[in-house]
Amino acid sequence: MQFFCARQSDTEQLAQALAASCPQGMVVYLHGGLGAGKSTFARAFIHRLGFHGSVKSPTYSLLEAYRLEDGLEAVHMDLYRLAEPDEVDYLALDEYEKNARALLIEWPEKGIGHIPPADIAINFITQADGRLLKIEPVSVQAHNWISALNS
Repeated sequence: MQFFCARQSDTEQLAQALAASCPQGMVVYLHGGLGAGKSTFARAFIHRLGFHGSVKSPTYSLLEAYRLEDGLEAVHMDLYRLAEPDEVDYLALDEYEKNARALLIEWPEKGIGHIPPADIAINFITQADGRLLKIEPVSVQAHNWISALNS
């Protein structure tokens, strides 16, 4: 499934649409180069899940967790700065997973083998006139979730 986003607001609207029907415990991989819109997507997604404060980029902290209205958490990771995949182990991710409504991971390829498998992978492809977002559902639950976008 592909979506073209000519403006930042298009990316935010797509993120909000996905978040609106997000099942609990979904793992979302966000692939793409620097400045491709991954953090913009994550912020809009987390706000739509029910977090009302500031959503900061986890570029330096690697992981930020946000308490949602329903008592669960949205977890946002940015693994860009990892030198080795096993550095993820120091983040105690398994503790966050227990209470996660969604786990959004930027640069997941840097943590392979130490992060949970994706339910969906979103590839952000920068183009001259905007961004192309390719969404690939991986799990059965994600297939159902994503197919709801087309209805």
